[in-house]
Amino acid sequence: MLPKVLALVSIGRHPQSGRERRAEEDGRAVEMGLLLQERQLMSLSVVHAGSADSPVLRQYAGMGLSKLSVLAQQANEDVLSPLMDYIKAQEASLLLMGVRSETGQSSGMLPYLLAEKLGWPLLPRVAEIQSIDDGVAQVLLALPRGQRRLVTVALPFVATLDKAAKAPRQTAFGPGQRAEIESISTMSIADEVAAQWQFVPAKPRPKRMKVVKAKTAADRFKAATAKPTGGGGKVLKNETVDEKAQAIFDFLLEEKVIR
Repeated sequence: MLPKVLALVSIGRHPQSGRERRAEEDGRAVEMGLLLQERQLMSLSVVHAGSADSPVLRQYAGMGLSKLSVLAQQANEDVLSPLMDYIKAQEASLLLMGVRSETGQSSGMLPYLLAEKLGWPLLPRVAEIQSIDDGVAQVLLALPRGQRRLVTVALPFVATLDKAAKAPRQTAFGPGQRAEIESISTMSIADEVAAQWQFVPAKPRPKRMKVVKAKTAADRFKAATAKPTGGGGKVLKNETVDEKAQAIFDFLLEEKVIR
């Protein structure tokens, strides 16, 4: 019997129009799960916590799913406990999901909370799962500037995906409409902490301008294309906790993060 992989999906939102859509990163999680299933390495199940009436779920199903499970939840309820119960009941060996959702709190904390509760390791920003043999997976992680790192991890584990993973396949309308959407009743737990928050539209953070002091065109081109160096950093190894804290505080003052 093949080990089971669970792909957790959410309702996305188009950045320009604001319309509901298949979340970009969650679509890549389903794509990776389908590839593992096609290679007969794992069997895929897809689950969503929310409303079963959303037409976006048919977009996920149209990728080639015969069934999609929905944990019935309201917008103001905590999904962590129902997801934990479902994952344990399914005896899953791998969780795939996007780094963060496109709607709601979008904090990116859910993968870490699930990994902590389950006691599983978490691999962030997975680009590809190359192989699974005897319960051990060879995983390719995405690093900045297009770099990759190959790691070995034993099942079970949690993996998050971003745009470095393979893009999701085109969704088909007919198979999506024919797929079964199974609604599962769950225990309702109100998110009392989030109920006290005040939500406001996000504002883009100002970017620090890079001052180029080059005089010639060749110097300006070199400055624009040069790889930044970390020469201004300082490594603290043998210092005390107070000294390390003071160094961080001085750095924040120097960068005018705090005043």
